[in-house]
Amino acid sequence: MRAVVQRVREASVAVDSEVVAAIGHGVVILLGIATGDTPDDGERLAGKIARLRIFANDEGRFDRSLADVDGEALVVSQFTLLADSRRQKGTRPDFSEAAPREQAEPLYLRFCESLRGHGLPVRTGLFGASMAVALVNDGPVTFILEM
Repeated sequence: MRAVVQRVREASVAVDSEVVAAIGHGVVILLGIATGDTPDDGERLAGKIARLRIFANDEGRFDRSLADVDGEALVVSQFTLLADSRRQKGTRPDFSEAAPREQAEPLYLRFCESLRGHGLPVRTGLFGASMAVALVNDGPVTFILEM
């Protein structure tokens, strides 16, 4: 499981030009699920993100978590995070490590529920859809996390 976590001032996701989810201050989580991932991986990753101290305290140091700042999370499925482009020939990425939809979607939903279990407001994109993600980075502050 791989996540790109971006601290944002606001963000939204649209499908067919219709906004399906939006948040204010918080994080956008782009989530890629690999073939060998388990529900435990998702729960551990959700806990790590919920506790990740990436928001500044009064002295400007990263010392506050998403919950500490009453932030929101927007979670977007993104199988392309599992792309392997290390092949010596060609330029087409290999997506064979990405979990198939029937495995990935339940893990995605469970990850979102785990975040909610940490008391975080969570909005989601539409799993498997072509989405337009709009965001205003805060910092920018971006992390890549893996389980």
